[in-house]
Amino acid sequence: MSALGNTSGMVPNPMHTLKPSGNLRRRQLTSRLFVSLTLAAAGLAVAVLLILVYYAAKNGASQLSFSFLTAQLPAPGGIVPGGGMGPALAGTAEVILIATIIALPVGVLTAIYLSEFASRRIGRVLTTALEQMAGLPTIIVGVFIFGLIVQRAGPSAIAAGIALAIVEVPLIARASIESLRRVPGTLREAADALGVARWRTILGVILPTAANGIITATILAVARAAGETAPVLLTDQPVVSQAYQLDPRHTVATVPVEILQLLLSGTTSAVDKAWGMAFVLMGLILLVNIGARVWLRRSERKRGV
Repeated sequence: MSALGNTSGMVPNPMHTLKPSGNLRRRQLTSRLFVSLTLAAAGLAVAVLLILVYYAAKNGASQLSFSFLTAQLPAPGGIVPGGGMGPALAGTAEVILIATIIALPVGVLTAIYLSEFASRRIGRVLTTALEQMAGLPTIIVGVFIFGLIVQRAGPSAIAAGIALAIVEVPLIARASIESLRRVPGTLREAADALGVARWRTILGVILPTAANGIITATILAVARAAGETAPVLLTDQPVVSQAYQLDPRHTVATVPVEILQLLLSGTTSAVDKAWGMAFVLMGLILLVNIGARVWLRRSERKRGV
């Protein structure tokens, strides 16, 4: 037997060209086909987004002006050029603020429990519940809050905020869990070695380290909730607002619902304003999403993640 272990006594030629077998060629073809399909799917998704942005810009960009963003719309039946979306923007911001005040602590505390305290069995149950909440049609959330609050106390910004909080909670919780799990285990071990109480470790070490991811998750959840129409339509009175109304105990105008009302009116000027509002809302959501992801990437680079 030779030193190379070749029982035939022949030494392999290192310059010999290896030819792919039929099995290897099939795997390469399958791999290329799969890559092509995923690339086509990604391109289709981007194309749909670009088409939506194009149509919104084409039909709504002409409406943009300072007065359009701040002014009030004329009274119903008198929707004429010159009115704006000021009350709707303010109302949307108010409802989203109420929702986030409720959803942020609930989502973060849920994430802390799942990542730091829950057993494997309970963790699976709660994680499944969060996944079901995230996939729940928002119209069902609106129906739930309608029966729970609106039928008893009437429509209001508070009811709409609670409905949107249910939409935000699973988004914040799931992303916060990932941020908390990415905190190096050595930090927990160091705190335990120093005899630091568990709750102090969470508040003083783990949460500050994961803060950027949690904030980013909250921003993305806010962007998602800002575009919701169904829950707000059932929990807040669907009217075209003519004045600023910021009392959360009463109904307020919101941009998605106002877009719907303007489209249903059928007049040319109202439809133009609806396109303008849609363009502004889409632009704000895109900017918030892009800004949140860029900020998260920068913060991760600074931490060396």
